[in-house]
Parts: sequence; C-alpha cells; structure tokens
Amino acid sequence: MVLHLLLPFAFENELIYALYGSICYTGTNQLSESRHIMHIYTSPDPVLREVCEPVEIGDKTIKRTAKQMLKEMYKTNGIGLAAPQVGLLKRLVVIDTTYVEEDEDGRPLKKNPLVLINPVIVEHSEEKIDSNEGCLSLPGISVDVKRWAWVKVKCLDENYNEIEYMGDGLFGRCMQHELDHLDGITLFERADPMTRIKALEAYKLAVENGARPGEVQ
Repeated sequence: MVLHLLLPFAFENELIYALYGSICYTGTNQLSESRHIMHIYTSPDPVLREVCEPVEIGDKTIKRTAKQMLKEMYKTNGIGLAAPQVGLLKRLVVIDTTYVEEDEDGRPLKKNPLVLINPVIVEHSEEKIDSNEGCLSLPGISVDVKRWAWVKVKCLDENYNEIEYMGDGLFGRCMQHELDHLDGITLFERADPMTRIKALEAYKLAVENGARPGEVQ
C-alpha cells in the first residue's frame, strides 16, 4: 500500500511536518521470498515507528534473515542494522563495529558479525555521554544524542543460545541505537528538542539532495 501524506513528527506539545512524499509501508512479521526484496527503509516510512514483536524461539527463518541483513549492512558501510529497518517487525539486530576499527598497528580489524535475538538492556551506567551518530535509515545527516556510557545486553544468538554482551564506546552506543529501533525510536526521538528541529531541517535538505543509506554528513 502506498500512502501520500504529510507525516508528523510529534514531540512534547509541538508538531513538525518534516517531509512530503510517497511513503511505502510494507512492514511485516514475515519475509516473503517471492514478494520481499530486502532493502533499507528510510524516514519517514511508518515501519520505523512500529514496536517490534519478539522472535519466536526456534524460528528457522531467522538465521537466513540475519545473514541477509548483514549483507545489506556491509553493503551500505553500516555497523548495525535492526529488523524494522528492512521492514521486518521482529526483535532482531545485527552488529559489527570491529571492521571499521584498527588494531595497534593501524590495520583494519577482521569482521566479527553478531546476531542479537530478543535483546534487552539489563544493566547500564549512571553516566550518559553525548556523541554524534548516523543512521542508515536517516541518510545524509548525523545527530548528537546522549547514551549510557556502557550497557549490558542479554539476548539469544543465531542458534538461540543465551548470551550477554557488555559494551562501552562504539559497541555500547551501537547496541543502544539498534535496540531503540526495535521500539520505534529513531535519532529524531532520542535527540533533545532543539537538536531535533535542526536534524529534521537537515534531513529534509538531505533527502531533497538525494541522500542514500550509508551517506553521512
């Protein structure tokens, strides 16, 4: 279904109409091989504002889906991707922050893809750190947001084994960013009100200039 509308971004008592255009909503709880060609959905597609459902334990399609998501993530030079960003309303995230970092000799680290199924933050720091983030679903811009300095995440891996990840720095921030997507939260909602207004204006301009996933200002 294709909707032509002026999509509102609401925060506090204000309503900002950010973009006008054709919004294709194809959010689904199943990936149909015959109908669904995986690609990254960009704001203001409504699928990015949906709250995702847990993955059913033992779902045999998830491993294949995660592999496809990683392929899409690497193709667009991302370090994380959540299922709703590809139109799948399931609590599934893939992450790899290592391949964009370097070892002590300045050589790129090897890829180390992680699959997080039904992830939950179970502990976090009291301190929050402000930093600049990009998003594959908000191409052409970056936004300053505050995140916990570190988090502990409990989840299942691609084989449905329980696992925990402790993350600070880029990894910790990436986990928080991707888990936000599972609850319909983008950088626009995470930013403070004044930063949000500037980000919406920058994003409107970026879209008009043809920004694509993977491009960050």
